Amino acid sequence: MKLNKGSVVRANAGRDQGGFFVIVSAENGYCFIADGKSRKLSNPKRKNIKHISLTGGMIELNDITDKKLRKMLAEFRQAE
Repeated sequence: MKLNKGSVVRANAGRDQGGFFVIVSAENGYCFIADGKSRKLSNPKRKNIKHISLTGGMIELNDITDKKLRKMLAEFRQAE
């Protein structure tokens, strides 16, 4: 699984199961994800890559706010 910064993923396990997130960074079998609401860009959640699945979407993270991120991820939720 190729995890890139800005990839949109869906959580498959944990309290956030079923939610859409964006990858802020990835390293050593873990990635850091944020959704702009419960997990802000300034404090992303560390998640095992086994517990997420890629959706195929990408979000450009340069100069993005938590509010803009929430709106973009809402579009992914409605598309499902």
